[in-house]
Amino acid sequence: YGGVVMEILYKRCCGIDVHKNMLIACVFMGVRKKEIRQFGTMTDDILQLTKWLNEVDCEMAAMESTGNYWKPVYNIFEDEEIPIMIVNAQHIKGVPGRKTDVKDAEWIADLVRHGLVKASFIPNREQRELREITRYRQELIEERARELNRIQGVLEGCNLKLGSVLTDISGKSGIAILRAIVSGETDPVILSKFAKGKAKNKLAELQRALKGSIHPHQQLMLKHQLEHIETLSRIIEDLDSDIDEKTESMKKQIQLLDEIPGIGRKSAERLLAEIGTEMEQFKNQSHFSSWAGLVPECKESAGKKMSTRIRKGNKHVKSVLVECARSAIRNKKSYFYSRYQRIAARRGGNRALIAVAHSMLTAIYHVLKDLQPYKELGCDYYSTYNREKSIQRNIRSLERMGVTVVIK
Repeated sequence: YGGVVMEILYKRCCGIDVHKNMLIACVFMGVRKKEIRQFGTMTDDILQLTKWLNEVDCEMAAMESTGNYWKPVYNIFEDEEIPIMIVNAQHIKGVPGRKTDVKDAEWIADLVRHGLVKASFIPNREQRELREITRYRQELIEERARELNRIQGVLEGCNLKLGSVLTDISGKSGIAILRAIVSGETDPVILSKFAKGKAKNKLAELQRALKGSIHPHQQLMLKHQLEHIETLSRIIEDLDSDIDEKTESMKKQIQLLDEIPGIGRKSAERLLAEIGTEMEQFKNQSHFSSWAGLVPECKESAGKKMSTRIRKGNKHVKSVLVECARSAIRNKKSYFYSRYQRIAARRGGNRALIAVAHSMLTAIYHVLKDLQPYKELGCDYYSTYNREKSIQRNIRSLERMGVTVVIK
């Protein structure tokens, strides 16, 4: 009919539309024949689906990464050794106005049949479990920080300026003083004596800061909040032990990442949980950066760039790298500090921070791929690498101010 005939990559393939309590599966068998069936999401139902796919000799199955509903299906398919790919929902949007569960399954199967979708990176089961536990630990750390902010709010309500004197109210001195307040002590002189370490040098300031109006209501609130923080801390310690066991085989990679400025052991564990230790799943360093979402978006029309915002990628990798970048730029002897200063002067601090995170990601890629330690370029990298250009640039700046420069 004058249309374009696309090559059929899989003669027998399956598209699965995943929901909380229902699976719609469409199987193409040959050029025109197709069959659609509905299944539940219980384990027995998913096993019936795998049995059917084995009977029809399905070459490839695909489904969207919908919430957490794809995970049990993927796990069972993995155990039954049925080839399956998880695809990004943004990449398989159907025709507007024709949206039903059956049509979604048919559309996914049709795209898979012609090889028009790309499989998302799904790590092995061990790494998926490590991901879950590191993400859970990070959520608990963030929840503990929120609880500390609530304690700070209660203290401000009774005019106790403990946070204005102590750098961290969750340190040994802060916790000891808070426990004394919960036990019923309100005398600022006695409370200040619970200070430990360097905080003992601030007794006079602590006595002034701890003079407030403490009522039983505030004591009750602080009691529950402290108990919550202690519970969270215990769980985090248990998770740390579990993560240490799961990362036993990654000691070398963790040590190599720990040598990069700004990256500590905990950050290295989070990065390896998301990335893995093998770099073969990424075509090159650019593909790796794009997957992490730390490269500018490619959006151009009529020769005009529409947007240069960073892409959506793995939000967990992006989050930990931005944290590490903030830490790295504090080291004034590192290459990351000079890169931040160089870009911040022209593009602003936020864009410079993303650029530093991108540079760190590049270093991580090569460190993990080659298993070689990080080589520090130094804070004078740009001035030595482009020495002549730097000289000419400074000369032009002086000449614009009316100064005659003679080079010797």
